[in-house]
Amino acid sequence: MTFLKRMYTVPELIQPQIFPFTLPLFTHGIDHEFGSDVTIFVGENGAGKSTILEAIAAKCDFHLAGGGRNQRYQHQESASPLAQALRLAWFPKVTEGFFLRAESFYNFATYVDEVARDDGNMLDAYGGTSLHHQSHGESFLNLFKHRFRRGLFILDEPEAALSPQRQLAFMRIIHELTRSGNAQFIIATHSPMMLCYPGADVISIDGDTLQPIDYRDSAHYRITSDFLAQPQRYFKQLFTDE
Repeated sequence: MTFLKRMYTVPELIQPQIFPFTLPLFTHGIDHEFGSDVTIFVGENGAGKSTILEAIAAKCDFHLAGGGRNQRYQHQESASPLAQALRLAWFPKVTEGFFLRAESFYNFATYVDEVARDDGNMLDAYGGTSLHHQSHGESFLNLFKHRFRRGLFILDEPEAALSPQRQLAFMRIIHELTRSGNAQFIIATHSPMMLCYPGADVISIDGDTLQPIDYRDSAHYRITSDFLAQPQRYFKQLFTDE
């Protein structure tokens, strides 16, 4: 189900001289309507994907180092100026969900261990074992399988710890949750496999626009597809002396 219908910035709250409004995408503000229960943002590093996800998470009151509304632990980051200028339109409004940042997942796993010392059932929501005692990929997948139930799930490069096979398993989890009508996913990714998720709205960040595209038109998909078909052609260009 598409709980979050729209995100937009309030023009008078845009601060042109302050990051991230110095990025082309945010200079004049953004206005985007969500039309699918799976939205995937794709673009080059530094284009603004993570900035958008963090701002949405801040407006949902999710922990910005990773977690939901009930996680309160150290390493909380301050919301960016984009979050202060951003407004969200919901129907219906949900408060459940989770914000995943691959880069700060270690801190979240430590928090889970600390709570588990006083709450013997805490680890049940994460596969029954400390996230620190699992491989990075296992911990991510167990988080998705056992912790995700209902709400808005904001995932910043979830493929970072997942092998291709586990990316397929993750897409199965997305399918099961969205089919139940209980979940909406907003994902930033570089994974060509994730871009292929059936029915997803793929939104390309290209300069100053948020542009809906077919996943086959994304640079990520085209370059990966071309490379796998003809790797030697790329190597010939990459490794010449010129």
